[in-house]
Amino acid sequence: MGLSRMDSTLRVGIIGAGIGGVTLARALAQQGIEAHVFERAAAFGEVGAGVQMTPNAVKVLGALGLDEQLDKIGFLPNAMVGRNWKTARELFRTPLKASCPELYGADFHHVHRADLHAVLASDIQPGQVTFGAQCVGLRQQANSAVALFADGSEFEADLIVGADGVRSVIREQLWGEEAAHYTGHMCWRALVKVDQHPLPFVSPDSNFWMGPKGHVVTYYVKGGAMVNIVAVNESPAWVEESWNAKSTQQALLDGFKGWHPDLIELFRRADPDAIYKWGLFDRDPMKAWSKGNATLLGDAGHPMLPFLSQGAAMAIEDGYVLARSLAFHGKHQLALALQAYELERVQRTSRVQLEARERGRTYHLPSAWSQLKRDMTYRWRQWLNPNAVGIQANWVYEYDARKCGQRFPLAQQMSA
Repeated sequence: MGLSRMDSTLRVGIIGAGIGGVTLARALAQQGIEAHVFERAAAFGEVGAGVQMTPNAVKVLGALGLDEQLDKIGFLPNAMVGRNWKTARELFRTPLKASCPELYGADFHHVHRADLHAVLASDIQPGQVTFGAQCVGLRQQANSAVALFADGSEFEADLIVGADGVRSVIREQLWGEEAAHYTGHMCWRALVKVDQHPLPFVSPDSNFWMGPKGHVVTYYVKGGAMVNIVAVNESPAWVEESWNAKSTQQALLDGFKGWHPDLIELFRRADPDAIYKWGLFDRDPMKAWSKGNATLLGDAGHPMLPFLSQGAAMAIEDGYVLARSLAFHGKHQLALALQAYELERVQRTSRVQLEARERGRTYHLPSAWSQLKRDMTYRWRQWLNPNAVGIQANWVYEYDARKCGQRFPLAQQMSA
């Protein structure tokens, strides 16, 4: 249902059809707002990898009517478990399946990224999306913005939203050129088909293996039919022309010599056609995302390291909040709608960006002494509160984007 102040004549152009872009399209349709999506690829699609849908994101997916679909494509992990890279000893165990609904108001799901994208995009009609559309620029006008494409075509809308990722053209047009910086981390992603569930060497949890200058996360997706691997190593340089590239099983194994045999066995079973490597790039938090009749969403506005598993979740929250703000304020209060959107989102996403950087440090402590001190802290926190240990993301999961409408009047008060 749309909010009572909705202006149905509002027209939105969305540049990018990743998870954030299709979430926004779905949320705008729910509010009765016209939107058109432009995607440079020839069709919808996502790289075959897993994604953790934490309770804060699951609340939004429920509000978008996707509870049933999420139950079908997801996997509910028992716990989040920290493990020593060499011995597999548990460093912490945070219950998830039994406690998340009560603590945070939603489940914690593991899903395949392509499955998640498919359900989010399922209601987008062919006439609402243009594929093969490479956005090359943006022109601001008195009461609108115009997206410019490589084939010479243009699209005018009341609002253009840059959901076009860490290399965002819209961001550069609004705020100037600023190269994302390589963080010194590179990441492998891989999938393993499961012939028996659970595998004897992969517990049905969100497993965080922490070692010197690296960490590995493993979890089940596709209802337990596959295991997703995220393996991060510190590497001084990223020399690939692409920010993501096909890799090999041997390269993955070589990156983690000496790690626990369970991980090595899992790596040996990885699908050789589904092993990719990424250089992890980052930008400092922005103070604002919007100018005139254009704004940013997801990685375009706040690229972040994956160490809190919040990249997709933040984009989903962004899309929902932006749609609600546009519906609440309407076409003739677009500036106020964007101000309310930023008040709700910029501070939160900035904190997640900075906290994710810090997790990269604590996960990768190089010496046995520093690891011991960290692990003793984990044990102490678990003794104090078993539900508040591990990666310390309670504050992330507690957030409820569904309540954003209660806070929109703050923007009106600040602008008065």
